[in-house]
Amino acid sequence: MQTTTKKMSAIEALEEAHRIAFAPFVFQASVSLRKLGILDYIFDNRETGGPTIAEISEKLMLSPYGVGVLLEIAETSNIISKNEDEQYELTKVGYFLNYNTTASVNLNFTNDVCYKGLFYLNDSIKSGKPEGLKELGQWPTIYEGLSQLKPAEQKSWFDFDHHYSDGIFEDALEKIFQKKPKTLFDIGGNTGKFSIKCCNFNDEVNVKIVDLPGQLNIALANAESNGFKDRITGHPIDWLSENPQIPKDADTIWMCQFLDCFSEDEILKVLSTCAESMDENAELIIVETFTDRQNFKSTQFILEATSLYFTVLANGNSKMYPSSVFLKLIEKAGLQVQEDIKLGEYHTMLVCKKNVLRSPKETL
Repeated sequence: MQTTTKKMSAIEALEEAHRIAFAPFVFQASVSLRKLGILDYIFDNRETGGPTIAEISEKLMLSPYGVGVLLEIAETSNIISKNEDEQYELTKVGYFLNYNTTASVNLNFTNDVCYKGLFYLNDSIKSGKPEGLKELGQWPTIYEGLSQLKPAEQKSWFDFDHHYSDGIFEDALEKIFQKKPKTLFDIGGNTGKFSIKCCNFNDEVNVKIVDLPGQLNIALANAESNGFKDRITGHPIDWLSENPQIPKDADTIWMCQFLDCFSEDEILKVLSTCAESMDENAELIIVETFTDRQNFKSTQFILEATSLYFTVLANGNSKMYPSSVFLKLIEKAGLQVQEDIKLGEYHTMLVCKKNVLRSPKETL
């Protein structure tokens, strides 16, 4: 089969190599252009052909030198363009960089959470530990520290996490409550956002959030402030402990973008624990963004970049997985996939039931 990919010339390849070598410079310049309001000012003055360096400098109270060095790298990086009258406009790249929600969430997450820690990626590859996490705090994994992050770090982390899940919640709720579950376990409930949505969606369901103690305290406080103190409870757990256990009374076990926080062996441990707690009628619902099920290369790129966050900051041994890995682990854990559903642009929902003919212990 012939490839339609254009062959890159040596000059083009060298240019791309230079862009990679100086990528951190372009990134930090982009952060500054946004934070200083330069991109906003340029866009807001587009009807007049765009502002000059002198105008930007005067209106934003910045030195012409500072504005100039940022705009020079932005122009060669195709973020802005300049006309014959030295007026600047945003390119399509600049517009999306400044105003596209996904791009903004990604940029803030990279800058506020990941940037300093990524310096230690080489060490993490060697050790299998999140060596860059020390830039945020002294915890074994980032999950113990989420409730203790600085406000900007915490906001960017949760904005990133919620951006890639919130959009599918409504469709997921419709699917979940077709079976009218009375008791739902929200595994890895974070701030309790999904649990609260469940209680708003259905007046009869009771939710148990299963998470680390620090996160559980935040989630239960949010549940109480939303009027669901009696319907949302918690079960503290450390999935990395020797023998984690969950209660046995769930009709539905829900885990969204949770299992990618673990290595394959740890995922099997989580799934097996859940399977042991289930009866033949209970459902386990897994929602993930699988790398091999994305419609666009840009989305696959985002997921594979996120894998490096897991390597150097989160825990040192997890990643964004292809669906083939999960399907194998689900079977090993003594579960069967009943439904395989696409949700929104990025996500897959796997509805699983216990394989009553096979014990998880037989597969371990």
